[in-house]
Amino acid sequence: MLGAVLQASVRAEDFPALNMPATPNHVPGKFIWADMFTSDTDAAATFYCGLLGWTQAPVEQKDRSYIILSNGDHPVAGLVLRSASSQKRSGVWIGYISVANARDAVAAAVAAGGTEHAPARNFPARGFQAIITDVEGSPVGILQSTSGDPADDEPNVGEWNWFELYSLKARTTANFYATAFGYKVEEDTRTEKSNHLLLSSGGQTRAGVAPLPASPDSAAGWLPCVRVADIEATVAKTASLGGSVVVAPRPAALGSRFAVVSDPTGGTVGLVQYLDNANPAARP
Repeated sequence: MLGAVLQASVRAEDFPALNMPATPNHVPGKFIWADMFTSDTDAAATFYCGLLGWTQAPVEQKDRSYIILSNGDHPVAGLVLRSASSQKRSGVWIGYISVANARDAVAAAVAAGGTEHAPARNFPARGFQAIITDVEGSPVGILQSTSGDPADDEPNVGEWNWFELYSLKARTTANFYATAFGYKVEEDTRTEKSNHLLLSSGGQTRAGVAPLPASPDSAAGWLPCVRVADIEATVAKTASLGGSVVVAPRPAALGSRFAVVSDPTGGTVGLVQYLDNANPAARP
């Protein structure tokens, strides 16, 4: 169903390029974009712009909308209007992994046990993008950028800082991403949680895989995280913007602080404040 919404939401020529001007830089395995599928794009846009200082630029097509969210002059995400449904569904964020060839990446994901959810489609300014679901049914995007990938360096405040996959079958699911996307799977030695796994490519960690307890309330899925300058101040704005705090600010790995908030449509996003250098690879 996400695929049908994506294809009907906006004209291909209206998607912005990831880089202007274009660069030859490509970083396979890096998460380079995110879309949120929601039943109320206006409410979601108001929340994230108020919370993170992003700006919005709506693109209209008939009765559907796609809203571009930018951090300064840099587009970072999109909001996709879901098809009408009799069932109330929470908003869901989907991060997009950089790949050299989107169609080949979809085929590799399917061969590894995943499912094609939205086939690769060409958006000329942005590139070829698709959505697959992994072996646990968690959706993740694939993007072959035509304008190059964002620089592989320290994320600025307001940019995606991390992507965390919560999984009931952490090792199995991590191995799926290794097979489908070429990630190296490693145990996380930064904390005492020896069962936390890291997905790396190009010598950089790209994402984490955290095991979930086996309980009726546990649901696998990706959590995208944004870097913020002051996590307490950011979280304090959540309620006034119609959202809620899921995880209050707390210490995390590498001298950071972490929180999770939910927007008015039920979409969740992580917030990260680094008290030191924001790029772990640059640490001595």
